[in-house]
Amino acid sequence: MENDAATLYCPNENCQAANPLTHKFCQRCSTPLPKNYLWAVVDSPSLGSPGEILADRYLILDKFVLLDTKPGLLALTPELDNLQPLKAYLRLIPYRLHVPQVYGVLFVADGSSHREILLLEKPPLLIDDTSQQVHLGSQLTTAWRNATSMRQLNWLWQIAHLWQPLVSEGVASSLLDSDVLRVEGSLVRLLELRFDSATSPELPQLGEFWQQLISTAKPVIVEFVDRVSLALIQGEINSTDQLVGVLDRGLAGLGRSQTPTIQIITKTDTGPSRQRNEDACSPPSGTLVSKPPQPTALAIVCDGIGGHEGGNVASNLAIETIQQQVQQLTKVPYDHIDPSLLLNDLDKAVAMANDKISQRNDGENRQGRQRMGTTLVMALPVAHEMYITHVGDSRAYWITRHGCYQVTLDDDVASREVRLGYAIYREAVQQSAAGSLVQALGMGSSTSLHPTSGRFMLDEDAVFLLTSDGLSDFDRVEEYWETEILPILVGEANIATVANRLVEIANTKNGHDNVTVALVHYQVQYWEPEINIQAVIPQSYSAKTVDLASRATDATVLGSPNHKTQVIPDTEPARRTRQFPLQWIVPLLFVVAAGFLGLFVKQLRSPSGASPIFSNPLQTQNPANPAIEATPAPRSLANLSPGWVIKTNNDISLGNNQSLPRGTFLEVIEKKSNPNPASGSFLVSMRVCANKSTQTPASPNNPTVTTSVPPNSKPLPATVLLNSSQVNRFGVVLQSDAANPCRTVTQPPVTEPSDTSPT
Repeated sequence: MENDAATLYCPNENCQAANPLTHKFCQRCSTPLPKNYLWAVVDSPSLGSPGEILADRYLILDKFVLLDTKPGLLALTPELDNLQPLKAYLRLIPYRLHVPQVYGVLFVADGSSHREILLLEKPPLLIDDTSQQVHLGSQLTTAWRNATSMRQLNWLWQIAHLWQPLVSEGVASSLLDSDVLRVEGSLVRLLELRFDSATSPELPQLGEFWQQLISTAKPVIVEFVDRVSLALIQGEINSTDQLVGVLDRGLAGLGRSQTPTIQIITKTDTGPSRQRNEDACSPPSGTLVSKPPQPTALAIVCDGIGGHEGGNVASNLAIETIQQQVQQLTKVPYDHIDPSLLLNDLDKAVAMANDKISQRNDGENRQGRQRMGTTLVMALPVAHEMYITHVGDSRAYWITRHGCYQVTLDDDVASREVRLGYAIYREAVQQSAAGSLVQALGMGSSTSLHPTSGRFMLDEDAVFLLTSDGLSDFDRVEEYWETEILPILVGEANIATVANRLVEIANTKNGHDNVTVALVHYQVQYWEPEINIQAVIPQSYSAKTVDLASRATDATVLGSPNHKTQVIPDTEPARRTRQFPLQWIVPLLFVVAAGFLGLFVKQLRSPSGASPIFSNPLQTQNPANPAIEATPAPRSLANLSPGWVIKTNNDISLGNNQSLPRGTFLEVIEKKSNPNPASGSFLVSMRVCANKSTQTPASPNNPTVTTSVPPNSKPLPATVLLNSSQVNRFGVVLQSDAANPCRTVTQPPVTEPSDTSPT
């Protein structure tokens, strides 16, 4: 009889047949058999002997590596309020490419007591399914000596990007622990999180850790790594923005020795159950684009929302608008591209597409769920980088010889709940309305839209899959990537054949929706440069890097009332660098002179007691003469003044493991210019007054989802000093006639729902 330890139970609740571990499909009902390999976070030397089963479901494969033999069942989940460290994992879900996520807990009896052992999914493991052999991914310090110079700097660049998010969650020590810091091909991946002691590590300690890598660095970057680590230790590099900028320039130097070849193919299909195709893609379906000879390679997938009301119009309008903008961006030579500015320009292109669709909705008087919209995911390869931008639940996957990685995070209710630390993902997706989108293009003004843009360094062959949910639903990509997409990388299949096959899988295995896929095959030829790369440490650094966590949205669920959007011109260049035409100057001077003359005559004719033509906005709010009616200047975040009260519409991270929850009221104390313009045009000091719970408005197909600040969360600071970029994410300025909660509320309420009407 076969050992029960070598049994994998079918997840189909109507079958639940036992299968050998080597099977990929249930031998009785053909349901796919997911293999969920888990890492156990435990202080003991081991969990038990290999082959032993814990809690009647977890098979021990190695000391701390388990296989869930009953993947169809939800794992036990802890009370999050009682396990505060879990929230660091949850809030770092935008970085799950590097940080494993919570799968559940294992309750183990230890004598008369019970222990809760944290189980993490998708740890850095090397799996041989045929022999069931499991090995941990290599430590970075071990794999370092055999890596190319491009990959070595790539690993340091990823660590630099992770530093600040991990500092804000009190787990930056993870990046200084050789046992935790692992690699999987070109990716830096953490085995688990190490929580900081009383004081968080700082950049000089990162420099000291990097110094141990100098002796085995590739000759071409030895001086570079030595110079950068010394600059970190001595405080010459004192911010992660500055560090990323230095590493960017080093990678750009190495990138000249890397020659990429890119192919893109798209395919879209109506599917067996829909009457029309609301999806759209670029290049047009069935078109193969190669770079070279094409100067630009851009892939876009859009999934329209609105049915017969115009989802196909929205998706095609988004693609048309973004194509025009990206063509302008890619005319700039790569050596002159600032990565952070390119990311901002991609966001602006998405915002322009959003406003084009919203403008169309407004013109046709569409409201609520009648508004047409679309999701978006696009990939733009530039030299040794891949830029990914997305809104909604269309996804991007990164496939290498080492694995398949989902690099986008759906803009839905479930992901938002996890990112806010309220639920484990596997539990959140089981809730009603979990898949409801919290944002998509065309549903409101671009001021409330938060596209997510990121960049990925490429030092090996890879395939990026962009897909609508017609394929990604029910984990079809995770199920079929190894048999269908991996052959592209080993030369056993061409991308056109694979694109057709993926559409076929979507139609036969899912079949509930339109399906659109885009495959981007990136091939690399690299040789070590002959000239050493030098590190240039700037005296000041003004570029801004992108924090994916802070860009994630707290927007309301689609279907809620939307306000009118700004009207935009039909064409708008990506960068406004035009000079004013010389032939217009003389007529303009005449117009200005005539205007001043008319103004002067009007002043002479006006009675002495009239109000002044020009007035100070601050004076109009409290006129010296009550008899004089003056119109107050409209309040906005751009003209904050002392005494004004604002309310946050988003969570704002303050560092030191503190944050301002959504719904916090703050009173402006002082506003002044910012000595570091890179982080915003001004600084503002504010008093923290009160906080309310957040509430997502209900829609016909989505019940109200209410969340609140946990009662045992860390106390809020009395005052905060924020820059304009942080203030701009608040979203709400109280009107002049609104009650001032900073003077009327003495304790922060946590049960009253907040006003989430759009600004």
